[in-house]
Amino acid sequence: MDITLLASLAVIHIVALMSPGPDFAIVVKMATQQTRLTAVYCALGIAAAILVHTLLSLLGISVMIQQSPLAYMAVQLIGSGYLAWMGLGALTSALKALKLKRQPATLVTASIDNVANISSFKGFKTGLYTNLLNPKALIFFITLFTVLITPQVSSATKIAAAILLFSLSFIWFGLLALVLSKPRIQQKLLAANTIIDLLVGVIFITVAITIAANIISDWLT
Repeated sequence: MDITLLASLAVIHIVALMSPGPDFAIVVKMATQQTRLTAVYCALGIAAAILVHTLLSLLGISVMIQQSPLAYMAVQLIGSGYLAWMGLGALTSALKALKLKRQPATLVTASIDNVANISSFKGFKTGLYTNLLNPKALIFFITLFTVLITPQVSSATKIAAAILLFSLSFIWFGLLALVLSKPRIQQKLLAANTIIDLLVGVIFITVAITIAANIISDWLT
């Protein structure tokens, strides 16, 4: 087993995990606005999606998708569409909250009711789809494994790499979910829920627009 290779993968992946993006944004949203269990399941969903990306890359399926213009465009369109839909949902939620700000009691009640509306399973699916349908994640893992995982790498190292990336992802997002879902922190961030929704909406829509722009640029060239 190549320990040096696994250490390199770990460092690169940890840096990527800590970078602001759709995964980070959705965990913050879930942890500050939903129950702790839902937030943790969201983190688990992201980690599961990362495991899928890892396995697809190790098996060469991701490269095959990228090399097929039609398949790759379909993945990008589906991914950008999902991210845009999620972004619009967050912005809509923020706009509704802004309208309710004139009625503080109603806003608080609505926020509390909203916590019970999302099940842990839906939290898992949200985390799973957010990462799995993000074309940028697909590109990241293709690049990472093309450079570091050569044909000479042993099966044991590949299996260890898959377990390592899954574990690091769940540990990071799981800890983030646990910390931000503490009742005291949730209460302090209650007034910032609108801002969080706005930021989440902007992040998701920006990524979706970037992907769409790349698709148009590739199509024109």
